[in-house]
Amino acid sequence: MFVRDWAVTTGREFYDSELRTGATACIIGETVSTKLFGNGDPLGATIRLKQISCRVIGVLESKGASSFGTDQDDIILIPIRTFQRRIAGNQDVGMIFASVREDMSTEKAKADIENLLRERRGIGFGEEDDFNVMDMKQITSILTGITAVLTGLLSAVAAVSLLVGGIGIMNIMLVSVTERTREIGIRLAVGASEGQVLLQFLVESIVLSLIGGFLGILLGLALAYLGAILLRIPFAPEASIVMIAFAFSAIVGIVFGYFPARRAARLDPIEALRHQ
Repeated sequence: MFVRDWAVTTGREFYDSELRTGATACIIGETVSTKLFGNGDPLGATIRLKQISCRVIGVLESKGASSFGTDQDDIILIPIRTFQRRIAGNQDVGMIFASVREDMSTEKAKADIENLLRERRGIGFGEEDDFNVMDMKQITSILTGITAVLTGLLSAVAAVSLLVGGIGIMNIMLVSVTERTREIGIRLAVGASEGQVLLQFLVESIVLSLIGGFLGILLGLALAYLGAILLRIPFAPEASIVMIAFAFSAIVGIVFGYFPARRAARLDPIEALRHQ
């Protein structure tokens, strides 16, 4: 529990005697506690793990989702001897976690662990390891690389989407300016300034873009919620991200709506009034 930085918020940790004898005691995560007991107190209750009954002695502190999106609170801890004798039926250990003090080198710790495992498993000089020792720095490096690639791909897709959407808005506004040429000419003839006409079409472009952005945000959140349900991962939308997306919609409306608005503002009133 110390290695994985798991803290018990309610109840207690395992006694040494429970670890040695393989007692049928367990400590559960926050998600398990909520699913099984709701708002009730799970301490002292008995739950069933496959073929054994287990008494709840503690509840772990909530840790939320991991880097891979899995729920770290959906967990039940039992003494290893209990698992080996009553559930697994053997003494095999599939994975061991180890932590290193802050003032120690992880590379040296990794090398020491590899040497110790080779000695314990009887692996001779020149023979290949039949185990794997991974440093969290390696995992972090892999995750960073994957995240960078995914971020680049998503950014490219977003850029293309914004460009296509902006061109669509510009085309719609150009058609609108063409169809309303006579109306623009009348406004200019009765005293409207170029700035007022420019502002009018810019506002229309921004409103059109914001409506599309709002519908896109709703669709994106709905699809993300559906994906979270199917993949069984937490759905945690960020309000700041939504606001940034909404702001980008306004920026697209301003940038791609400026050219049609400027074209409308620079129309010659006389020529505009002649337009049929």
